[in-house]
Parts: sequence; structure tokens; C-alpha cells
Amino acid sequence: MSNVRLITNNLGKHVLEQIETASSICILTSFVMKSGVEYIKSSLKTAAEKGADIKICTGDYLFVTQPEALKELLFIDDRIKVRLWQSNGVSFHPKAYLFQTNEEDCLFIGSSNLSKSALSNGVEWNLSVSNEEEVFKEALDLFLKTFFSKQTIQLNKETLKEYAERYNQYHVKNPDLAQKWSYMEELDLMLPTEPEETGQPEIIKEERAPFGKITPRFAQISALEELHKTLEEEYNKALVVMATGLGKTYLAGFFAQNFNRVLFIAHREEILYQAKDSFQRIMPEKKFGIYNGKVKEGNADAIFASIFTLSMKTHLQQFQPDEFDLIIVDEFHHAAADSYQRVLDYFTPKFLLGITATPDRNDNKDVYAICDGNVAFRLDFLDAIERKWLAPFKYYGIYDDTDYSQIRWLGTHYDEEQLLQAQLKEELAVKILHAWKEKKQTRTIGFCSSIKQANYLSHYFNQNGYRTVSLHSQQIGLSRKAEIQKLSDGELDVIFTVDLFNEGVDIPAVDTLLFVRPTESLTVFTQQIGRGLRLHVQKESCVIIDLIGNYRNADIKLSLFDTNPVEKVTKKIHPVVPEFCEVNLDVQVIDLLKEMMAKKYPRREMMLNAYTSLKNELGRRPTYIELHLKGSAYSVQYRQEFKSYVGFLEWANELNDREKEVLHRYRPWLEETEKTGMTKSYKMIVLLAMLERGPANWFNQITLGEVAPFFHQYLMAKEYRKRIDFSDQSSKRLWDYDVEGVSKLIATMPMTKWSGSSKGLNSFENDVFTLNFDVVPEDQQILFDWTKEICEYRLHYHFERKGNTPASH
Repeated sequence: MSNVRLITNNLGKHVLEQIETASSICILTSFVMKSGVEYIKSSLKTAAEKGADIKICTGDYLFVTQPEALKELLFIDDRIKVRLWQSNGVSFHPKAYLFQTNEEDCLFIGSSNLSKSALSNGVEWNLSVSNEEEVFKEALDLFLKTFFSKQTIQLNKETLKEYAERYNQYHVKNPDLAQKWSYMEELDLMLPTEPEETGQPEIIKEERAPFGKITPRFAQISALEELHKTLEEEYNKALVVMATGLGKTYLAGFFAQNFNRVLFIAHREEILYQAKDSFQRIMPEKKFGIYNGKVKEGNADAIFASIFTLSMKTHLQQFQPDEFDLIIVDEFHHAAADSYQRVLDYFTPKFLLGITATPDRNDNKDVYAICDGNVAFRLDFLDAIERKWLAPFKYYGIYDDTDYSQIRWLGTHYDEEQLLQAQLKEELAVKILHAWKEKKQTRTIGFCSSIKQANYLSHYFNQNGYRTVSLHSQQIGLSRKAEIQKLSDGELDVIFTVDLFNEGVDIPAVDTLLFVRPTESLTVFTQQIGRGLRLHVQKESCVIIDLIGNYRNADIKLSLFDTNPVEKVTKKIHPVVPEFCEVNLDVQVIDLLKEMMAKKYPRREMMLNAYTSLKNELGRRPTYIELHLKGSAYSVQYRQEFKSYVGFLEWANELNDREKEVLHRYRPWLEETEKTGMTKSYKMIVLLAMLERGPANWFNQITLGEVAPFFHQYLMAKEYRKRIDFSDQSSKRLWDYDVEGVSKLIATMPMTKWSGSSKGLNSFENDVFTLNFDVVPEDQQILFDWTKEICEYRLHYHFERKGNTPASH
């Protein structure tokens, strides 16, 4: 029975009672004080030890949250997940406590932050709502979307250290916080605001006319061939990269026909419903179900599930670990990596498929990592345009004289408050309108930085006689579906938006894209370009109108249009574009890009930033494979620049004094292991066999007879290893174990060749392979760990599937 109560004192007593029995605990407060953590930490620790799923989200708004409080939270129990909302100058005031048990759901919401006074003797008003299923589901859904938002970071030792530094700097600069608080609230009121209504955004389910049997076409045919090869080669994970508009979801549906039980995971409800619809069209005889925070259709051949729901233990454990033969992860990069990792660690599917349109390494390292770097197929939008599968484009780079160097950069985005002050100016709106009128075609999507900018520009364009609307994720005053239809029908000139059309919603008739935002993410920019490239009978090409200022990424974004890039980043102001495409730049833009390229920060700094970002994400030093799979820089650059990953760690001041001694002593060995040639994997397999003996013995000499069985077993364990390294005629004869033949192959290939090229670091005589240096006992563990990291990285890199495109057949 539903129960609603007003609690005006001692909320903490009720919270502690719930913590004692809850299987799921979610806490969302604008700030956290040390006194509040001490008040509940004993109960939280007990709950964690009982297996409760505990998530806590707090914010950095005005740096009220105490670093000491976060430190206390961090060390209660490592099963408690804590994330910090980066407010970016925008007020963050939620206070909510959500508890689930087997018997009831309970929600406290009101004025109490996580401090002792707020939970015990302070003057606070809170509502307690229990056994109100729909309200709780909505609250939990919104909590999870906040918790896993791109504006949050996971709390760990590294991110805590960074927050503490910012906290101290802020309080030195702002000794009078009360005055600063008033100023920030006042500024928020002065800026144009979005509609007052709040609520769940409308889910757009595209309706398509029925037609005959759906079969693979265009890139889908080649992609399916490559996916079937990965199955034959016994890979159990793969990534498919296909440009927006080529039918990634249908491809996933065609591939899913090979499996009985399928789980499709996405981060947006629109994508879940559209994927379900696509699969239904391919396999009308099968049953399909949605599983998210509000709908649970669990008994089906294929389940389409929200990552936010599955990240909760209570939902995840509704399924058996081996329940699904195939798991498909769509646009993996959107939720925090740990939420996906938890889900993927739980399940044991026969095959894991990642699908994305935009695997730019800066933004999509995680989608690459979950598939172990195995790319089954790749076709980007430039290749698709050349094959006439997508529409050509005419790009216009319009000069924007906004000085972005004066706007604070917060690691992944600009300070929203400062950015708005620069953007919401009439002279800039005049320039945008003029450029659009001069270049536009018939139907436009305008991509903005914020809801306030979208509202502002829509209002300005309407005042000047054009028909526009502002659509965004927080709005329910307008029907998105109706406004999209108006744009398609030519009844609207422009839809200004922030985040709606990056993925999941298609308007093929759109023939003009207007970018009035700095390009912070190359992935998002690519996704947004894809909104205008779908083929349509009324469209010959897509016009792209892009305001370019001195913001980050301005000098490399044109590389996205280059069919002949150098090292993935164009060195040319005018990239080489596909036939029937154009790139037109204002003279001031050309001068600006030349200036920015001349000032571009060195390669080493880029590599350090990529390393530091990953270290903060993990809360510790990344391993070599983690750097390769999850880092935003290409791992081979570290060896090229520093001769070894450990050499980079020394340069970055990441080694302690003891580790520096070990590096100094064994630097030649580490650099040799990094650089030795690997046409085949044989050298590293011999080294791996040696490492199997452990830290105290790995460096001792090894005979052919000792290596042979391990060598054979390793290469034969996976079909792809056999095909890559055991494929020539002489090697094929050894598929059935033959100690003499395998020993001869080892002697000929890894042992003799490595000893000949190692400059005396190792030798091979009388069927014995020897490392010609001594390892001091106190160095054994460190050198073992580093050698193993290099060995495993090189083997992983060697056996990765690099992906084929139609052109490579």
C-alpha cells in the first residue's frame, strides 16, 4: 500500500533503518560533508559486506563537498561506487535517497544533503514515499542517468587528488562562498531559460511502411562475411565500424540469426525501441522484449536492455550468466566504462559484438577495448560516399572571432557559464543568420552547445521571419515527433538542438547542417554530420555550415573529411575529399588553422594527456595492454618516442626510486623486447613460456624440449592463431603435435633469429636458449612484471583482427 510521509527532523534515523535491510542503495546529494559520511559509514560498510548494490553521486558545485568526505567514502568498501558530478558552473542541488528491498521500494526526497546536521538535528523538510512503484521506477531511472552521465567521473585515488587540488585553489580564490553562491544563482536567472516543464523526454518510435522480406545490402553484405569469418577463426569478440546511415542495427539483426538468445544493450530508449523494430522485421517469427527501468518484457528470444538498468545488480541477476549466446553493445562509449564492464564481466556469451559509427580513439577507446581490439569490419562515411551509399557534402568553414582561449577548458569541455557569455550575443547571432541564409538549402538541423543557446537562436531566427523550434532532451512542451515531421514536410526551416540527433533519430530529407558550437568531441561531430548524409530523392548533397574559431580540435577536425590523411591527422588545410564533395574555407579560417597547426602541442604532451586521463579513470597506473586498448593515443607511439612503455613512465615521472634503478639496470633488455621484429608471434611465445615459470626463474635458460609443448598448445588453442602464424605449408604439417618438428621450427624461427638480432642479450647454442644477463634477486619481481606486460601486449597486438572494408576484397 502506498505511503507518503513528511519528515521534518532526524531523517538519518529513517535512512539508517533502510540501509540495514536494503539490497539496493542509491544516494544523490548536491554535496557531502565528512560528518555525514561518518554518520552512515558503519551502516554502509555492513550493507556492502552483505552484498548490497551501493551507488553514491555527489557534486562539485561551488566546491562545498569536502575532499575529506570523499576520502572517507572511498575507503569504506571498494564495492561502493561513487561518482562526482562536474557541475561546470551550473547549479546542482538534488537530495534523494533510494532504497530497494525484496518487500518494498522507498524514496526520501527533500532538503537534506549528506551531512550530520542535515540528517539529525538540522531544520530540514523531506518526503518519504514507499510502495509507489511507478514513482520509484522513474526516480531510479533518472538517478542512473545522472550517475552515469558524461558529466560524472568515477571517484578513485587519482580523481580525488585532482578534486582536492581544485577545491583548495577555489577556496583560496573565493573566501566568501556565500557571496559567490548568490552571484551564480543571479547569473543563472539572467540568462535565457528553457521551459519550466520537466519530465521524461518523449520516446520517438519511427514508423516505417511495411515492405517485403528484408535482406542484407551494400556494406552489410561484406560486414556479414567478415563477421562469419571471425566465428570460424574462433574469435569471441569483434567490433564493426559502419558510418551512420549504412544500417548497423539491421546488420546486427542479420548476424543475430546465427544465435538463439540475444541481448542488445544501448544507452538510449529510442535506440532500444528502434533496434527491436528492426530485429522484428528481419525475424518476424521470433519474440522480442524491452527491459529498462520502466518496461520489463523478459521472456523473449532477444532482449533490448538499457545499460542503466542492467548496471543494477538486482536487474542483472534476473538473468543467468550464460543466458545469452550473443550480446550486442551499441555505441558503447556513452556510459561510464565500469557500468558496461560490470555487465560484461557477469555474462558469458558465445560472442560479443560492438557496433559503432564513430570509433575515433579520443572518444571511443572503450568500444575498442571491450572487443579486445578485434575489428571485423570498417567502413567510414568517406568510403560510403565514394561508393554512393551516402550523399556527398559541401562544407563551408565560416570564421568565428570568439576568443575561445579566454574560456576555461575543463578537460573534456568548455566552462558552460563562460561559453554562454560568449555565445549569447546579438552580433554573433547576426553572423550565424547571415551565413545560413547565404549557404542553406531547404531543411536544416542546427547543433548547439546548450539548451539556452538553442532557445536563444531559435527565438532570434523566428524574430527575423523564419520558422524554427528548439528541441532538446529536457523538453516536453512540444511533440518531438510532430516537429520532426514538420521539418521533413518543409513546414519548418530549422530545428535547433543540443543532443537529440547525434544518434537514433533519422530525418533523411535534411539537406543542411548548421554547427554553432565548438567541436569538443570528434566523435559527436562525426555522428552529427551523419544526420545529413542519408540518401533522399529530394537531395543531391548536404550543405555543412560550420563556425570555426580558435577552439580545441579546430585544426584537426578537417581530418575527418580527408580520404588521404597522414598518421590519422591531416597536415593539409584543404583535405582530399571524395568526388562531388567540396571544402570551402573563409580566408580568416585558413589563417587561423595555419596558426593553430604551428602552435600544436607536441606529440609527447598528447601522449602524457592520454596516459593521465586513463590513469585517472582507472585510479592507478595502466598496464601496457590497458594503455593500448583504453588509452586515447595509439600505443605504438610510446615505443616510437621513448623506446619502451617503461621509458615513457620514467619520462612522465611515474616511477619510484626503486623502479628507476631497475630500469637503469635492464633498459637494453626492455627496449629489445619492445622492438624485436615479429613477422610471426614465435619470439614472444618462447618468452611467454619462460615467464610461465614465475618471477624467480623466468630468466633461466630453457631448452627446445621444454618450450615445444607450450609453443604448440598456445598456437593451436585458437583457430585465428593457427591461421595467422601456422598457415604456411611447412607449419600446417605440425598441427598434429610432433615434438621434433615443433622443436626444429622453434630453433629456426624464434631462437636463432632472436639471438642473431639481439646484440648479445640472448643466445642459442646446443638447443638451449639463454638470456645473457644476470637478474639481481631484489629486482626479480619488477623486471618480471615489466617483461610480462611487454610480452602480453605484443602478442595481443599481433593477433588483433584489423578489419576489412569492401575495397580490400
